[in-house]
Amino acid sequence: MYPFTYTRADSVAKAAEALAADGDAKLLAGGQTLLPAMKLRLNAPSQLIDLSRLAELRGIGVGAGDVTIGATTPHADVAAHAEIARSIAGLHELAGQIGDPAVRHKGTIGGSIANNDPAADYPAACLGLGATIVTNKREISADDFFKGLFETALGDGEIIVKVRFPKPAASGYAKFRNPASRFALVGVFVARTGAGARVAVTGAGSGGVFRWKEAEAALSSNWSEGAVAGLKASPAGLNSDIHADAEYRAHLIGVMTKRAVAAAK
Repeated sequence: MYPFTYTRADSVAKAAEALAADGDAKLLAGGQTLLPAMKLRLNAPSQLIDLSRLAELRGIGVGAGDVTIGATTPHADVAAHAEIARSIAGLHELAGQIGDPAVRHKGTIGGSIANNDPAADYPAACLGLGATIVTNKREISADDFFKGLFETALGDGEIIVKVRFPKPAASGYAKFRNPASRFALVGVFVARTGAGARVAVTGAGSGGVFRWKEAEAALSSNWSEGAVAGLKASPAGLNSDIHADAEYRAHLIGVMTKRAVAAAK
């Protein structure tokens, strides 16, 4: 490793001040992405600002029409939450598929979406459900939050405080995972909402998570596996690597969409 300053924040406001004052600082929550990147010298922050002990950023709240998850809430808490299982089944399923038990007990929802890794699971849930990302400065719709590969709408000194998920009529998640890393080669989140169907794809796009509009149109007219059986995603703009080429990922998008619809409840 290399020298850096460690700061344990005692409030979101103090963390934001420290972040704004140091352009090379990074926020630390669960550290499941940041710390490995630092060890590989892919990231070299001058300061780590630790948010992990801020009680104001942790916890799950269930309302009549939505579920709110604090930014430093670990994946394991979401996967174990009975009300989330009842009201947003796809979110519950997704959280239980992230990494392994060690990762799920340390990794956080805020860290996942702030990093916007193209193979991460939570961006698909946010985009698929039309979530709202609440920061210390404003509220951002998921459609406006994810800007591209490892890019988000977060500005200087801006910290994710919580994520608010509207309860859908039904939701599901299906993931074809890399057997070693357990990251998604392709993951598809589907939701049936009052405004129509939403379908979000992770792991496949070269620009990160995206909505599959053709599948949304088909499922809005007919919420069933059969509605998407004849659809084929375009390989244009999809990732090709040693694990899967763009054509194979395009095929998997269709397969995972059908599985997600079949599992939705």
